[in-house]
Amino acid sequence: MKHHTVIDSPYGPLTLVADGGDLCGLYMVGQRHRPPEENFGAREDDTLFDEVTGQLAAYFEGDLKEFDLPLRLDGTPFQRDVWEQLGQIPYGETRSYGELAETLGNLGASRAVGLANGKNPIGIIVPCHRVVGANGSLTGYGGGLDRKKRLLDFESGAALF
Repeated sequence: MKHHTVIDSPYGPLTLVADGGDLCGLYMVGQRHRPPEENFGAREDDTLFDEVTGQLAAYFEGDLKEFDLPLRLDGTPFQRDVWEQLGQIPYGETRSYGELAETLGNLGASRAVGLANGKNPIGIIVPCHRVVGANGSLTGYGGGLDRKKRLLDFESGAALF
């Protein structure tokens, strides 16, 4: 049974969705591919999400570089493979869509990687913001390019100056 809550963040309100004890959604306001609210389940107080909110707070303070949470990523096998690779991109680093496709063993799949990346249901924690164009340009982000730039700047330390 799904439950959700909404928390404040430096990037605007975040909707957290859990099914059982697993986080299955983190959505931003105005996010592309955001499911309808009625799919999020009953609104719960934040205590159900204490571990998630605690780790997110530590991340936003710059004290946490890797999340350790039970996740449930619902998608096709290819999408789940892409999302698993996203989790391998270290904090403060980026990869191109082509590099991810190569890692998956399919050089010609960069567009498919981009589509899967855009449907990532657990933004920030599964760091789809760390994927950039082949030339390093900011391309596509379900939460908006401004948020993507801010997240990348934050992780690189550029936001501190």
